[in-house]
Amino acid sequence: MSKGIGRLLTVGINRETSRGTAVGTPAFMIAFAELDVDEKDTRVIDEQSRGIVEGSVGESIVKQWMEGTIKAPIGDKHFPLILYATLGTLSSVTGTATGTPIYHTITVQQGAQHQSLTLLIDDPLGGQDYVHALTVPTQLEIAYEREAFLSYTVQVRGKKGTAQAVTPATVSENRFLPQHVTFKYAATQSALDAATAIPIKSATLRINQNVQDDDVLGNIAPLDFLNKQFEIEGELEVIWQNESDFKTNSLTGTARAIRLDLVNTSAVIGTGSTNPSLRIDLHNVQFQPITRPIRLNDLVMQKVAFRAHYNTTDSKTITITATNAQSGY
Repeated sequence: MSKGIGRLLTVGINRETSRGTAVGTPAFMIAFAELDVDEKDTRVIDEQSRGIVEGSVGESIVKQWMEGTIKAPIGDKHFPLILYATLGTLSSVTGTATGTPIYHTITVQQGAQHQSLTLLIDDPLGGQDYVHALTVPTQLEIAYEREAFLSYTVQVRGKKGTAQAVTPATVSENRFLPQHVTFKYAATQSALDAATAIPIKSATLRINQNVQDDDVLGNIAPLDFLNKQFEIEGELEVIWQNESDFKTNSLTGTARAIRLDLVNTSAVIGTGSTNPSLRIDLHNVQFQPITRPIRLNDLVMQKVAFRAHYNTTDSKTITITATNAQSGY
C-alpha cells in the first residue's frame, strides 16, 4: 500500500460469455480521464423504541452493488465493446481489403439482458485489485467537441467486487480528433451516403437503458441488472446562417435520419488503406425547437436538441458500424 495519484490505477473490461460469471483477465485496458467507481450499499437502521432517547442502536446492510462513472477518449478497439454492452447485439465481418479490416455492426437487442461485462480495477495504491462481475452500462454519453479527443462517459452498475489480482494488458488503439468528424442528415438512412455534410461546432449523444436492479429475497446482491425502455437523445451546436438546416425541420416536425461519422484519416489498418472509423446512424430523428441566444459581439449560434425514434420501415432506431483490426469481441 502506498500514496499516489489517480493515474497509477488502471481499469479494464472484458465480455462475459456466461452472464454474471467474472472473466479474470481484461481484454482491453481503458485509458481513462476520470474514474469514479465505488462499492455501494443500502442499510436499514435499528431505530425501534427501546426505552431510551437515542435514535438508534445499530444498522444492517441489506444490499450491496458497484456503481460509478468512467470518462475516456474513444478508442477504435475497446469502445465497440462498450457499445456492444449498451445496445446488445454485435456481428463482425472480415473485409477483403488489404490490411484485413474488420467491420463490426452494432444494433439494439430487443430484450432486457444486453451483453454483460466484467470490470477489472488494478489498484496499486490500496494494494488490492478487484473484479466486478455483471457490469452493465446504464447510460452512455458521447461528446464530439473541438480542441479535444472525442470522448465518452459511461455510467455502470455491477456486482460488488471480488478481491483478485489484475494484470494490466495494454492494447494499442487509434483515437479520434475533431477533424475526423462528419455530420449529415437526410430523409432516410439509405440516403445518408449521398447527403451533403453540414459543419457543426459540437454534438452530444446520450443513450439511456433505464436499467433496474433485479432485487430478490434471499440475496444481498441484485440477481441481475435489467435494461428497460431504450432511449436516445442529443444536442447539436451550429452557427446560425439559415432556417433550412434545422429550424424548418423542427417547426414542421419533419423526421430525418442523421449520421455522426468518425474516420481517423491519419491511421490505416494493417498495411492497407482502410481507416479506423466509427459511424453512428440514427434512422428516425425529430429536431426539437431550436434555441438561439443573441449577443451583440458574439457570433450567433443555434442549439438543436433531438430525439431518436424507432423507424418502422427500417425496423431500427440506430445502426453503429465500427471498423478496426479487432478480430472479435
